[in-house]
Amino acid sequence: MYKAGFIGCGNMGGALAAVAAQSVGGDRVLIADHHPEKLAALQAARGCVPGTAAQAAAECEMLFLGVKPQVMRAAADEIRAVLAPRRGEAVVVSMAAGLTAAAVAELLGGARVIRIMPNTPAAVGAGVILYCPGDGVRSEEEAAFRTLMAPAGLCVRIPEEKIDAASALSGCGPAFVCLMIEAMTDAGVRCGLPRALAEKLALQTFAGTARLALDTGRDPAALRAEVCSPAGSTIEGVAALEAHGARFAVLDAVAAAYRRTLELGHPDPDRR
Repeated sequence: MYKAGFIGCGNMGGALAAVAAQSVGGDRVLIADHHPEKLAALQAARGCVPGTAAQAAAECEMLFLGVKPQVMRAAADEIRAVLAPRRGEAVVVSMAAGLTAAAVAELLGGARVIRIMPNTPAAVGAGVILYCPGDGVRSEEEAAFRTLMAPAGLCVRIPEEKIDAASALSGCGPAFVCLMIEAMTDAGVRCGLPRALAEKLALQTFAGTARLALDTGRDPAALRAEVCSPAGSTIEGVAALEAHGARFAVLDAVAAAYRRTLELGHPDPDRR
């Protein structure tokens, strides 16, 4: 019996498979994917065991579904019959955006489901995994899930009605942050810096500012104010950002991601 199984080993599923291997050892993690090269990479890097979706459903204590919401029904059809006799022992973990734990449980014929939304920094132990246990998930199973995913970073239990909004922030957020890092790098180049140096400075500035806020617990607005000397360079830059609507652009980006997450919970075949 494997401790964890992963059906779908793309960017996020693969990252969490690596996290699980770090927790319990790769030889206790079964992986399945339609792309053999992904399985080979995880086997080589983490010692995970390649297999099939049916094997994962039959032989794993905790089964992670790393499939998109648009193909969840097809994935469920593939493993439903195998999971049926294991309803009392196996827990399914779904990371499909927009699909409730109850919806996934119904597709799987009554399985017990933990719904999660991780982000990509989990791959380096600096991530966020939002999670919500569905009906029937026992406290010891929730604890086992948290232990398994602990190397990923921060595991946050959240009411399911809030998980879509939270995932628009932490789940989609790395893309928004990377876009801002790109922009700051280009700005450094525009001011005459070599690109490699500009990127290094931008990355460290983002990482260091986040660490400062986390470690001190201080309000980011207060930290920003401390950098803005009267009539200085920084306040001029902040004024330019405000003039170009940077704050509202970020607000709109998170809101747009949230709206799309809700749409993914009710897939429209014309948008697949």
